[in-house]
Amino acid sequence: MLITHDTRCALDTVVDLVNTAPDDDTTDGLPDVEALGNFVRKHNISDVGVLSEADLAAVHRIRERFAGVFAAQDARIAAALINELVAAAGTTPRLTDHDGYDWHVHYFAPGASIADHLAADCGMTLAFFVVAGEQERLRRCEAPDCRHAFVDVSRNRSRRYCDSRTCGNRLHVAAYRARRKESAG
Repeated sequence: MLITHDTRCALDTVVDLVNTAPDDDTTDGLPDVEALGNFVRKHNISDVGVLSEADLAAVHRIRERFAGVFAAQDARIAAALINELVAAAGTTPRLTDHDGYDWHVHYFAPGASIADHLAADCGMTLAFFVVAGEQERLRRCEAPDCRHAFVDVSRNRSRRYCDSRTCGNRLHVAAYRARRKESAG
């Protein structure tokens, strides 16, 4: 599957957004407006005005919807969630060539809120994965103590962990030690 620059940026953004959600062991990665501003800057999200508490609450709501897409058991469920996100954002496709990037499509309306911006651009990116029959590439880490979202862009769709150097390696070392312990007696 061909992944263009803006698609890659939207994928990185939606994965990072989903992974800011608190779980049993972590705190919220977007606890306040300042953290949301840092997120916007980190991902070079363009055309964002002054952020507010209302923006933060709206981003938290769409973050949960995106998490549902990564947890969806099949394309039909993922498609329904994506359709809701994109429709609620008032998608308005338009070509643009800002900030030194070649022509690409923005799906959010000019002046849209950050939540609508994310829902439209990231939602459309995930929609393309479903359309291409690649929804199974939207995954959760198989490490029992992690569950971070990631997109498997490996050629053979075999990636199981969000990061092979941390989660994957930790589980492989644990399995190795268990085998050694079992063979030792």
